[in-house]
Amino acid sequence: MYVTDEHALSAPARDGAAVTKELRDRTEITDALYRFALGQDLKDRRLFASAFAEDAELDFRPAAAKWGAKPPLMVGRDTIVTTILGMFTGRVDTTHQITNPRITIDGDTARLTALVEAQHLLTADHSKHALLKTPYAVDLVRHGASWAIQRLHIDNTWYTGDPADIFGSGE
Repeated sequence: MYVTDEHALSAPARDGAAVTKELRDRTEITDALYRFALGQDLKDRRLFASAFAEDAELDFRPAAAKWGAKPPLMVGRDTIVTTILGMFTGRVDTTHQITNPRITIDGDTARLTALVEAQHLLTADHSKHALLKTPYAVDLVRHGASWAIQRLHIDNTWYTGDPADIFGSGE
């Protein structure tokens, strides 16, 4: 599920063109996750939607299970965007930090592993919050010159606050 290769690049160092192509792909792959995070934080529908393939899946169930919630699997870019932005806009302030990206590329598909810290605060009462530290496993597809998230699996290592205040039970 997670990228655990013992190297960063697969292109041979002596092949400058291949290294350049791989570095560009890696930048665009990481940018898909940055668009996901910043699109949420800014409540920017266009930016957020640009992170996903049309038939994308977002699986928040593993993370939510840690506090007893049972949300559905979100399927389809429009469903993901409408659900998440609908739940947060005007109600929840968020900030996301992304670190430790690991990437493997296979032609027009890729896998990205990252560690994400996401702070969620109720807009009307910042004392109600949830800070989540979550490993992400992301499958991506080439989408023209950029990359888009095909499947996003979000787990949870730890949290503080009360995620149910933010996300509800999802049942």
